[in-house]
Amino acid sequence: MELPIILINFKCYITGNKAVKLAKACGEVAKRFKINVSIVPQFTDIPIIKNKIKIPIFSQHIDTILPGAHTGRICAESIKSAGAIGTLINHSERRLNMEEIEKCIKITKRYGLVSVCCSDGIVVSKFIAKMGPDFIAYEPPELIGTGISVSEARSDILERVIEVVKKTNPRVKVLCGAGITSGKDFKRALELGTQGILVASGVVKSENPKKTLTEFARSIIRT
Repeated sequence: MELPIILINFKCYITGNKAVKLAKACGEVAKRFKINVSIVPQFTDIPIIKNKIKIPIFSQHIDTILPGAHTGRICAESIKSAGAIGTLINHSERRLNMEEIEKCIKITKRYGLVSVCCSDGIVVSKFIAKMGPDFIAYEPPELIGTGISVSEARSDILERVIEVVKKTNPRVKVLCGAGITSGKDFKRALELGTQGILVASGVVKSENPKKTLTEFARSIIRT
C-alpha cells in the first residue's frame, strides 16, 4: 500500500449520497496530488461507493467469525465481497479484548485484507504489534473529536508508541489519530515517524472537506 496514507473514517456522520459526495472529493484530491486517500464508510455504503469511485475502501469493523450462522454480525468475507480492501479493528468506539483482536487479525490475513488496529497506549500497542497487523493507529480517546492534535498534545507518547512498535515488530506501521484537523498536524505526525493519519470529524464535519483534504495533501508535498 502506498504511504503515507490519509485514512478517513466516516463513522455514522453521513451515508448515502452524502457519503458518495465525500468519497468523490477524496478521490479527486488523491488523483490531483497522487497520494493515498482511503475511506472508511458505513458498511451499507461500501458497494455503492465501490461501484462509482476508484478509491481504497475499509470497513469500520469485523467480527471474530467465519461464514456461518451468525445473524447480525459482520463477516470479513462479506466486506471484501462488498469492495473493501481492509478494516479497522478495535476502534475506540468498538473496543475488543486482546483475544478478539488477535482473531480478527488472523481473519484479515486469511482473506488478504489490510488490518488497521487502533490502540490507546504504549502497552496495548506492544501487545498488538506482536500479533502482526499491517497498521497500528494510536488514538488517545480523550482527544478524539476535540480538535486537539495527538501529534502535538501527545507527541512524547506517540514517539514511544512508534519506538515500541518498531522494536517489537518492524513490519507494523504506525498511524496516529485524534484531533487531527490541519496540514500542520499531519506534517508534525509524519515528522514524528508515523506513516499517516486516521481522521474522522476533522474532515467529515469540516465546512469544506475538500479544502481540508487539500491542505493535508499539500503538507505531504512539502514534507
